[in-house]
Amino acid sequence: MAEMGLLKDLLQDELIIEEIRATEKTDVLREFARLLKSAGRIASEEELVRVLTERELLGSTAIGQGVAIPHGRLNGIPEMILAFGRSSRGVEFQSQDAKPVYLFFLIVTPDDQPGEHLKALARISRIVKNPDLRADLMRASHRQDIQRLLYEEDGKYPQQTLPQK
Repeated sequence: MAEMGLLKDLLQDELIIEEIRATEKTDVLREFARLLKSAGRIASEEELVRVLTERELLGSTAIGQGVAIPHGRLNGIPEMILAFGRSSRGVEFQSQDAKPVYLFFLIVTPDDQPGEHLKALARISRIVKNPDLRADLMRASHRQDIQRLLYEEDGKYPQQTLPQK
């Protein structure tokens, strides 16, 4: 099992949406599911949307400051999937601060690795605390720029490993 490492180990170029077209919460989840299906990373769009929607019903994954980290566990995927999307318009996502979400990090983990998403959530939550990074991500013009900004910010923090069970 791969240890949750740096974002560069997870976030691939083809899993970055430069401009999310969706304007509604569920449609954002569908757009990510479509991307992962077309990239050959998941078998069923519908199953991923169901898992993510069920998670959102427990409480919004929007963490405030224009950021949301929708996540869920999916059967039949070999490893964690991380995708990123940006909405210049912003999407109402029932955020803790009642503000729209502009930056989305989608985390999908295999069903048999329940703790992995927690490490990814912690890592992403840490890097998006930087207001300069959030502003730079909104201004970035290409997915390669988005990727580079995320890698650079993530690289400022040591890799964390949890004790083995």
